[in-house]
Amino acid sequence: MRQVIAIVKPFRAQAVLERLGQLGVTDCVVREARGFGRQKGHLRRYARDRTSPAFVPKVEIVCWVEDHAVSRVVQAIVSTARTGRIGDGKVFVIPDVLDP
Repeated sequence: MRQVIAIVKPFRAQAVLERLGQLGVTDCVVREARGFGRQKGHLRRYARDRTSPAFVPKVEIVCWVEDHAVSRVVQAIVSTARTGRIGDGKVFVIPDVLDP
C-alpha cells in the first residue's frame, strides 16, 4: 500500500474524487488547506486587517492505494486536476511505513 497525497484547487476537488471513485479508490480523507508557493504575493491592508494573498485555498486529498495501482491513480489525479495555470497543485506518493 502507498499513501497518495494530492493538493488541488478547491473547484477541481470534486472531479478528482469522482475520478478516484471510478478507479475503485474509496479510502480517502479530504481536508481544507492553504497553499504557499509560486503564487505568493505581498501583504495588503483591508479594513485594518492584514491579509496575505500568498495563502491561497487548496484541498488536500489523502488516499491509500495498492502498489500496482499507484501510477494509474497519480495519472488520473494529475489529468483531472490540471488547469494549465500556476497553482494546480502537487501529488506526493509515500511508501507504507510497515513495508519491509
